[in-house]
Amino acid sequence: MAEPVALVALVLDAAVGWPGALYRRVGHPVGGFARIIGACEARWNRPTYGEGARRALGVVTVLILLAMAGGGGWLVQAALLHWLGGWGWLAVALLAFPALAQRSLFDHVWQVVRADDLPGARRAVGMIVGRDTAALDEAGVARAAIESLAESFCDGIVAPAFWLMLLGLPGVWAYKAINTADSLIGHYEERWRAFGWAAARTDDLLNLIPARLAGALICLAGRGGWRTMWRDAGHHASPNAGWPEAAMAGALGVRLAGPVAYDGVLHPKPWIGDGREDATAADIGRALAIYVAACLGLWFIAGVAAWLR
Repeated sequence: MAEPVALVALVLDAAVGWPGALYRRVGHPVGGFARIIGACEARWNRPTYGEGARRALGVVTVLILLAMAGGGGWLVQAALLHWLGGWGWLAVALLAFPALAQRSLFDHVWQVVRADDLPGARRAVGMIVGRDTAALDEAGVARAAIESLAESFCDGIVAPAFWLMLLGLPGVWAYKAINTADSLIGHYEERWRAFGWAAARTDDLLNLIPARLAGALICLAGRGGWRTMWRDAGHHASPNAGWPEAAMAGALGVRLAGPVAYDGVLHPKPWIGDGREDATAADIGRALAIYVAACLGLWFIAGVAAWLR
């Protein structure tokens, strides 16, 4: 399709997002993926099965998700383009934009900035991060919000838009299915290590190019950060998340990551960036400004990609 499907989807997401009232009434499409993953995990990820069997069943789970999301997306897209003719691409954009998260990510991070006090900021950031937030100081809250913003810029916006531009509706929803699986079962803990291996590795592969694109967009939008990104991207445990996080750290001149607690256990993660350690709410605001500019850069790429095709 030469039509600007990804550009229109990005604009729709920024304009309306996925309204809270709609979410409360019907949920979100990724909820369907979560239910499939949960059913497979309950049936196949049993401690009585050996590690090899659980890993193989995890591969089957990933294949089921790809078949349902990618195959279903292909059938729907083909039907829309056939039935609606020249207007079919617009219908594809309407079905694709819920896979994006520009507006919702901005709104969630903005809630941290506008919190009246530190306890309120902790509660707000606790909605978007998995770490322990009850004991975070102001700098810890700010770092958590900025890290989540940078990493989610890839997972929630750049990567789905990339696969939408490349493969259309089947690409964007196949990516969302795998990304959902990674967030639910792609963990290193004993329970999920074998069963979630395929989901984690597939997600790493699908984010390989988008993560680096996200980092470049942040550096361009922030007018800096390239040196920090190239130097510190590998400090993150993920092969991909470090790229946008290091880019944001360099663009803001702050240090991100570092020691962090999960479920009461302190994990000695390395620092990313060599700037100030005492990030503030003002730095979150600056990060949001960079984020908006980076999103506009992605809009430009989506428009150019459609024009070239």
